[in-house]
Amino acid sequence: MTRLYPEIEPYDHGMLDVGDGHLVYWEVCGNPDGKPAVTLHGGPGTGCSTGLRRYFDPAKYRVVLFDQRGCGRSTPHAGEPEADLSTNTTDHLIADMERLREHLGIEKWLLFGGSWGSVLALVYAERHPGRVSEMVLMGLATGRRSETDLLTRGLGGVFPEAWAKFRDGVPEEDRDGDLAAAYLKLLMAPDPAVHQKAAADWCAWEDAIIPTSPPYKSFETPEFRLAFARLVTHYWSQGSFLDEGVVLREAGKLAHIPAVLAEGSLDLGNLIGTPWELAHAWPGSELVVIDEVGHSTQDEPMREVLIGATDRFAF
Repeated sequence: MTRLYPEIEPYDHGMLDVGDGHLVYWEVCGNPDGKPAVTLHGGPGTGCSTGLRRYFDPAKYRVVLFDQRGCGRSTPHAGEPEADLSTNTTDHLIADMERLREHLGIEKWLLFGGSWGSVLALVYAERHPGRVSEMVLMGLATGRRSETDLLTRGLGGVFPEAWAKFRDGVPEEDRDGDLAAAYLKLLMAPDPAVHQKAAADWCAWEDAIIPTSPPYKSFETPEFRLAFARLVTHYWSQGSFLDEGVVLREAGKLAHIPAVLAEGSLDLGNLIGTPWELAHAWPGSELVVIDEVGHSTQDEPMREVLIGATDRFAF
């Protein structure tokens, strides 16, 4: 049985001024002289968790974690009653990563990310391939609208009752359009009754489409729920602030970067073939499809693949 590495605490942390009034929380764990690795959390908007520290051998890795703009311990927080998301885009997050790398004096680092974190890792690596040593990704996504459309509308036939409630959470005139954009309007409304209901409705749908995992505990916290829903809808309604299909088109730039791509066979994001398209477009990447696992890092077989990959790349 593959176990997570023991719980560890950061030996250094801080708040990095990345401009536009944003301070990004960061921390470093493990061996100060170890191999650098950075974890990229999902969402957008979940923030980094203590569990992400435990996929790396602390004797061999210098593990960097950070909360992306607007979430976790970074400020300003998107869960504040009035939030400005205008300087929160994919380009901003990539620039923040580069500022953090330079701040910590790191030349190259391993990228470890899942779901939205895999999108961010792929975009960063395609723009800065010389700064990436290896990549370990799971819950694969590339930021295409077809992927987010699947999650907001395409899965309606799989979960019809939950989707009807989700769809009916927006005004009738918006129900046939972009549901992420419709929810974002409600989430940014000044009336707490409006934006908190929209956040609860959005997060209920997020839980419904991952039936292989228990309900996400953090969704019980109103501020977290609001920040998460605002950031997800902000990014999805803008096509993740990426040219459509650009990640797959430019995956050839990653040919020299060793990578393990871990995907659960029960992850509903597979329905449009993203994991296979990415592996096909990325020469030398290794796709590992894990039976009876969904969109989660918590299942034992997924942990085995992820820790096996970081152990292999530690040398």
